[in-house]
Amino acid sequence: MRLNIAMTKAALRQSVRLRLAMMTPALRQAESFQVCNRARAQTLWQEAESLLLYAPMQGEVDIWPLVNEAVAEGKIVALPKFVPSARNYVASQIHDLDSDLVLGSFGIREPADHCSQIPLNQLDFILVPGIAFDLHGRRLGRGKGYYDQLLKDVRGHSCGVAFDQQIEPVIPVEPHDTLVNCILTPTRWLGL
Repeated sequence: MRLNIAMTKAALRQSVRLRLAMMTPALRQAESFQVCNRARAQTLWQEAESLLLYAPMQGEVDIWPLVNEAVAEGKIVALPKFVPSARNYVASQIHDLDSDLVLGSFGIREPADHCSQIPLNQLDFILVPGIAFDLHGRRLGRGKGYYDQLLKDVRGHSCGVAFDQQIEPVIPVEPHDTLVNCILTPTRWLGL
């Protein structure tokens, strides 16, 4: 059974990546702009005092303008920081985008060592990347389970961020998979 789920997830990852590869850079940029605008319009975003955001990888929705704005607005802004010895992510606060960021273990921008860690249960709102989501809050990640580990300790609202091409009818799940509370795409906000 687990082998079937793993094979289904692998095939789904490949299928979604092919759809994403067909998006032009201009379309990605325009749709990322729409996602940021849709996020700004949400009460959860407006009222959140502490946020866990992410530094987008190539092909992901670019929410970096939201990171800049949240820091400028004085919100508590954290990004995931990978801890190799523990093989997991923690949330570390950033204050200055010039001095607080380094290239992390997977080539992703993350907080430098001097940035303080924030307990996951103290975050109000989390934007979560993924390969695919379904409209029930199921998430398909990259296959390592790092975000599932991180999300299990989050008490605030977790929101999957994706292009519409990343929304699937059903994402297969395993016991360790963690669901998100809402979905954000260029065309919709869905609270679950």
